[in-house]
Amino acid sequence: MQSNAAMEYDYSIVKLYMWTTVIFGIVGMLVGVIIASQLAWPQLNYWLGEYGTFSRLRPIHTNVVVYGFMISGIFVGFYYSAQRVLKVSIGESKFLMTLGYLQFFLYLIAASGLVISEGMGITTSKEYAQMEWPLDILIVVIWVLWGMIMFGLIGMRREKALYISMWYYVATFLGVAMLYLFNNMEIPTQLLSGGLGAWYHSVSMYAGTNDAMVQWWWGHNAVAFVFTVPIIALIYYYLPKESGQAVYSYKLSLLSFWGLMFIYLWAGGHHLLWSTVPDWVQTMGSIFSVVLILPSWGSAINMLLTMKGEWNQLTDNPLIKFMVLASTFYMLSTLEGPIQAVKSVNAIAHFTDWIPGHVHDGVLGWVAFMVFATLMHSAPRVFKREIYSKSLLEAQFWIQTVAVVLYFTSMWIAGITQGMMWRAVDEYGNLMYSFIDTVNVLHPYWVIRAVGGTLYFIGLLMFAWNFFMTATAGRKLETEPQFRSPMA
Repeated sequence: MQSNAAMEYDYSIVKLYMWTTVIFGIVGMLVGVIIASQLAWPQLNYWLGEYGTFSRLRPIHTNVVVYGFMISGIFVGFYYSAQRVLKVSIGESKFLMTLGYLQFFLYLIAASGLVISEGMGITTSKEYAQMEWPLDILIVVIWVLWGMIMFGLIGMRREKALYISMWYYVATFLGVAMLYLFNNMEIPTQLLSGGLGAWYHSVSMYAGTNDAMVQWWWGHNAVAFVFTVPIIALIYYYLPKESGQAVYSYKLSLLSFWGLMFIYLWAGGHHLLWSTVPDWVQTMGSIFSVVLILPSWGSAINMLLTMKGEWNQLTDNPLIKFMVLASTFYMLSTLEGPIQAVKSVNAIAHFTDWIPGHVHDGVLGWVAFMVFATLMHSAPRVFKREIYSKSLLEAQFWIQTVAVVLYFTSMWIAGITQGMMWRAVDEYGNLMYSFIDTVNVLHPYWVIRAVGGTLYFIGLLMFAWNFFMTATAGRKLETEPQFRSPMA
């Protein structure tokens, strides 16, 4: 423990995003538990009429977790770590502080509008891009404000070199800006229908196959630039700071960075295998997806090797556990995705439960674990209090680890079973199973998924309580911890 000038950094915006991370996490994952239960017990679809059906709740779950919980957690990491690696406080600029508050409150408006509109069934129906044009415009404004703040801080910096985390934040800003703008080019239907239709509804400027290709250029790169690139920025900052270890290889971090930038953008075509898009697009998507293993594993291995000689920290520091296992889940997810992108494997995997199994071992094991670690490492420095309960963190870690394993293993088995049953034919070439046959076989695995989701949500509630108590009742710190986070 030592005195540190970093105590003078301005954390007012960090605190706002911390609370939205917790709130959106609870809302988004509670809805996830509900829809997982609806698949296992279909009668739950009727509990709130049309507003409680799977089709209404599923987009809310996806978007609140991705654009509420994840993005809030990323903003926590950015507003906290960027000041430190750039050696500048956002509070030094009233202009940037004003932009920061404006960005946050517009973000709250957009998030609320997203939940309300999707709950009412107002959606573009495009995966990860369901928001209609008024909200899209608001999202663009929010993103531009973030870019202005980011480059404003970089312009004010006292540290000449840009730490690797800043490279990933800049890439996140530029990548999402480009992809979001192109995919969400849309026209209000009233302009095309002589005044008919709702003012808030729109249609894509692209049609048919072109629309599908642009959508999955965005869709998969939402995974790249929301699920991956900024989360790597978080772990490159938080793992060394929590462990007291220097990043294993700065050169490897840069090689992995440029590899991700050049390769990820071309992998989206693997979502359209066996479809009407040109064969060369499908093949390119498969090839780039397989090559993507190299930069992805480069980042993960770099993080694991950062702990070289310090693996003993895993035994008594739950934050290290979260981050090391997050890197491990990242390796698993980025191996599984390329395997699914191979055409022969995809012929079995496409449209099956194996796909959400793959997505969730990344989201729950990689992204969420890093968000938890980000908030809990930052909390003692932001609130100047000890983490309320180490034992609660340990229990959360093990409960959620079991939950993730239950989730993705049940979905692996269910998905491969689905794919094989859908393809099975008798000696006359007729399908051997009806769709309902498959549903009946998969029911036990859907129950296991619902159980896993419930356990994960219980862990989330433990995290929320621990965070709340840390912020309000944790033992006060006189000096800021340099590395390991103090916890009761």
